[in-house]
Amino acid sequence: MLDVDTSRRRTVDLTSAVREFCAAQGDGLCNVFVPHATAGLAVIETGAGSDDDLLDTLERLLPRDDRYRHAHGSPGHGADHVLPGLVSPSVTVPVADGQPLLGTWQSIVLVDLNSDNPRRSVRLSFVSG
Repeated sequence: MLDVDTSRRRTVDLTSAVREFCAAQGDGLCNVFVPHATAGLAVIETGAGSDDDLLDTLERLLPRDDRYRHAHGSPGHGADHVLPGLVSPSVTVPVADGQPLLGTWQSIVLVDLNSDNPRRSVRLSFVSG
């Protein structure tokens, strides 16, 4: 289990932690899961603007206003509950010889737009092949 603080960033790169977890595993599948109703995981390029582009796109798709039926919390919090419908709460990555088989520019990132809860847990599990 990873404990992640999202109070400073809305995307957090988990790739190093996933690589470390997989290093002792061998061949199989690594599942990364965020057990929260208002966060998700994405496989994207980071550091070249794509992570900011993702956030900008999500903010356009999920405006923070009073249109949502789910209305507790900070203004627009209903959008946070729609996020996992667009950004899945889990991702599964193939692993060979303890190495996640990610593409050259792929990173696994936690996406969290919810300012009401900056403490997140991420569960890593492995199925041997």
